[in-house]
Amino acid sequence: MESARFLGEEFVFNEPLNINGYIVNNTKSLELEATVAGKMSVHCARCNKPMTVDISFPVSEILVRDDGEMALDEDVVLYSGTEVDLNEVITNSFLMNVSGKYLCSEDCKGICPHCGTNLNEHECSCNNDIIDPRWEKLAEIMKKMSDTE
Repeated sequence: MESARFLGEEFVFNEPLNINGYIVNNTKSLELEATVAGKMSVHCARCNKPMTVDISFPVSEILVRDDGEMALDEDVVLYSGTEVDLNEVITNSFLMNVSGKYLCSEDCKGICPHCGTNLNEHECSCNNDIIDPRWEKLAEIMKKMSDTE
């Protein structure tokens, strides 16, 4: 499978995916049921470290021969001739099942938003008390409330 971009991430497949399943011929259509498994390369959503993750997702599609007479139905995949190109079918199923974020570890500390240091590897000396200017007024109100109590 070729690499895919989705939700700001690039998913790279360095080796072929394994597709295991079957196709049933129902005279007017083909029913595809399969499971796709393999490995892909992504980046950690917090620290941007490259990593390889195992993937597995189901594929379930109805394939119909494009004879030019059938109205376009969004629930079926049209094919022509005697062969079905599964690349688009597999890619669409992958995008429907992919996780939006992958983490190198559950306790990944990420990157310092001020200096860019990977906090898993080094500590930085940045002042983390800096408040986003959009929240300054709320911080002032909360400080006044805590001072009066």
